Amino acid sequence: MPIRPARRITQTAPKDFGMFARAAGRPGDLIHLELGMPAEDTPQHIKDATIAALQGGAVHYSDLQGLPELRAALADKLNRRNRISVGAHEVLVTNGLTQASFAAFMAFLDAGDEVLLLEPYYPQHLGKAELAGARVVTAPLDAADGFAIRRALIEPRITARTRALVLVNPCNPTGRVYRRDELQVIADLAQAHDLLVLSDEVYEEITYDGAEHVSIASLPGMTERTISMFAFTKAYAMDGWRLGYLAADAALIGPLMKVTTNEVTHVNTFIQAGALAAVTGPPEVLAGMVARDRARRDLVVARLNQMPGVTCAPVEGTIYAFPDISGTRLRAQAAAEALLEKAGVVVEAGSFYGPAGAHHLRICFGCAEPDRLEEAMDRMQRFFNGL
Repeated sequence: MPIRPARRITQTAPKDFGMFARAAGRPGDLIHLELGMPAEDTPQHIKDATIAALQGGAVHYSDLQGLPELRAALADKLNRRNRISVGAHEVLVTNGLTQASFAAFMAFLDAGDEVLLLEPYYPQHLGKAELAGARVVTAPLDAADGFAIRRALIEPRITARTRALVLVNPCNPTGRVYRRDELQVIADLAQAHDLLVLSDEVYEEITYDGAEHVSIASLPGMTERTISMFAFTKAYAMDGWRLGYLAADAALIGPLMKVTTNEVTHVNTFIQAGALAAVTGPPEVLAGMVARDRARRDLVVARLNQMPGVTCAPVEGTIYAFPDISGTRLRAQAAAEALLEKAGVVVEAGSFYGPAGAHHLRICFGCAEPDRLEEAMDRMQRFFNGL
């Protein structure tokens, strides 16, 4: 008899890589705008600090929770920048935000629990919830209302089984940076229904035009019921480093570490020196990278709004545009596949992020240099002109 996998494998959906998987191995000059992979290189001072740590012998086991000096620097940043009142003992260094969120799902969700995702949602959170045995419930937000958080759209989805709510702010895929009053809606619901909030804030540093990123854990009554998750992935172009961290009340750290220490023991020792250099390094390096993303955003949003049947709302944060293509009469998946086949441009269908995105595309402007973005927009312009 063949070896039988566990039910958590056979009874959950495989991870979906969307248009990235469909484009894999295709011949020709494809312009990839489907993955949230920064075009920038990791800043040199971060690389130098990592190399120095490696050459200096930081190659052995280290603190299970993360290097103390890194956690102290992160706690300082969280207090100062995010207004989250935490100490170093309430910070856990992780293998990217992916591990942070997986640990949160595994530590605090039981089989049969429900977890609420705002839609359009980040799809990689679906599989983690399912592996924990939880049921995902979505609360579709209204595109006509700018995907704003409204209590009337969310509260009816909460049941006696709802245990947690996932918030992505700034939002992938919509590019929204939620206002304080919108976050207060989530805070009020969490406290009224005794919910844990899992706050994915990987794009916290990438905001534009004065949009203010607010960490929901900074709101009254939310520190003890929020797991705030961050990463160096996007802002510092460190996606391949797999390096992130979370902040949570001291009572939550123990359950989270029961997952992370059994899974990987601790994060690679010497790359944590690079993380320390990132968080304590010259702020102008980060500012320059965000400025270049802003220029990419301006280029792409302006060009999209010149295409027939396409409208693109202002992007407040992240590295994604989320244009509405309903004027073309194409559904999102059909449009994404046609752009791949006929224009050689790989973008993601908005429906990949739930039915609320069925009339949208997600275009990553942060993953390509300006000349390639211009070429991609030229190709898309010709495609939509020809419909």
